[in-house]
Amino acid sequence: MKAIILANGEFPSHPRPLNELLNAPLLVCCDGAIEALENLALTPNALVGDLDSVKEHLKHKYKSILYYDPDQNTNDLTKAVKWCLNQRIKNIVIVGATGKREDHTLGNIGLLCNYARMGVNVTMLTDTGIFRPLLSSCTIESYAGQQVSIFSPNNQTVIYTKNLKYPIVNQTLPELWMGTLNESMGDWFELTFSPGPLIIYQKY
Repeated sequence: MKAIILANGEFPSHPRPLNELLNAPLLVCCDGAIEALENLALTPNALVGDLDSVKEHLKHKYKSILYYDPDQNTNDLTKAVKWCLNQRIKNIVIVGATGKREDHTLGNIGLLCNYARMGVNVTMLTDTGIFRPLLSSCTIESYAGQQVSIFSPNNQTVIYTKNLKYPIVNQTLPELWMGTLNESMGDWFELTFSPGPLIIYQKY
């Protein structure tokens, strides 16, 4: 089973995240994002969060699928991921998690590594591309000319790449910008790194 989580950032406009949303086998909505679904006449399978952004009439309307989580040490996106795990769902696509506030955007992207450590196969689709966390070295499908950025939350991680236009050869990326704006040379590229993790962005 795959779950699509709609976060309360900018509602997606690109066909790829929109298609995931419209064809979701199981749709989990974070808190205030329910208003955007209302506009599309879509009903989620679960409405999760501390519910502080959900209007009272919507709480009543969706009372049968409300899952209140008051934990103030996590955000609503993390609460939605934990709800999925409680349902034994570990294949998750996140949409609507960027835009609006830049601090929320950076926080949501950074959380991807935590979700991966929890055993979740997770990707985040934006209106321009896809983010994915990596806990171990791997080869990634791509296409010639695809723009690729590499982010290293652990600045001690040593990285070696193959088939990227600007090779990284046994180097660390101690600052956030240092692995951005690279480019794939073909239908794959390889990342060898230790200890990790990494977060990879690929433009559609």
